[in-house]
Amino acid sequence: MSDRIVTVRVPGTSANCGPGFDALGVACTIHNEMSLRLKSEPGLDIHIEGEGAGRIPCDERNIVWRSIERLLEMAHCKNDYQGAEIWMKNEVPLSRGLGSSAAAIVAGIKAANALLGNRFSRRELLQLATEIEGHPDNVAPAIFGGFTVSIVSNGRPECYTFMPRMRLRLVVAVPDFPLSTRVARSVLPEQVSMQDAVFNIGRTGMLVAALSRGNVGFLRHAFDDKLHQPYRLPLIPGMEDVFTAAKYAGAIGVALSGAGPCLIAFTQKNADGIGRAMVEKFRENHVDARYLILGIDPHGASIVNP
Repeated sequence: MSDRIVTVRVPGTSANCGPGFDALGVACTIHNEMSLRLKSEPGLDIHIEGEGAGRIPCDERNIVWRSIERLLEMAHCKNDYQGAEIWMKNEVPLSRGLGSSAAAIVAGIKAANALLGNRFSRRELLQLATEIEGHPDNVAPAIFGGFTVSIVSNGRPECYTFMPRMRLRLVVAVPDFPLSTRVARSVLPEQVSMQDAVFNIGRTGMLVAALSRGNVGFLRHAFDDKLHQPYRLPLIPGMEDVFTAAKYAGAIGVALSGAGPCLIAFTQKNADGIGRAMVEKFRENHVDARYLILGIDPHGASIVNP
């Protein structure tokens, strides 16, 4: 067993950001902090505090360990390290659309890579994380931080990351019920109209351009979407009411966070007022909720101690 322990800090994320379905993402200032010691002998010792404690598997099914195993296989040293001690302090709510699985995956491979002497670059970690997660929109901001634009070309993910040239607060309404990505994807159509595709293409371009240039005025309609949010409305009671309340309270734009059920408002002012308005509208629709006020994490996955 190695005596060395590495601790990593990985942000939760919000994907899609409205029109950028499976392409845009943002790293949020809510984190999963994980410490790892690799062992030469088999056996897992996993300790979890915070979100998911008592619910996340602490055996071979654990997603952090499964991700570590994939990296060890890639490094051709799986036989050298057959077990681990894992300590996790998690702030990211599970199955709420804030990238909890992406944060866990990235934490595992980032820490294991550090213990192996950083054999793989961040781009190679993105490739592995995308293979595990199935798409790059959450793992990219978890690795690189900021806003990210991701594509997959010939099976390989590519990611552009940037920080917006404006100060934004992210107000996240967190309902008290989970929503699995599988269910949220099952309601989406296999084909959409040309009109809806053009609607989203224009707004995705406008969103990225306005954030890059710091032009708030062009953001007013840039978060609108017709590819996924309308089809997911029945899964989240009060979603339209919450959107309307957030905008009335001063939000620049509002979106479904990832596959939901969290709803996220982007604002420069009155963050608490927006959060209260969103929670109240959820309550009027018989849903208990709380709200978080977050910033944008500029760093992505980081080593806390070497």
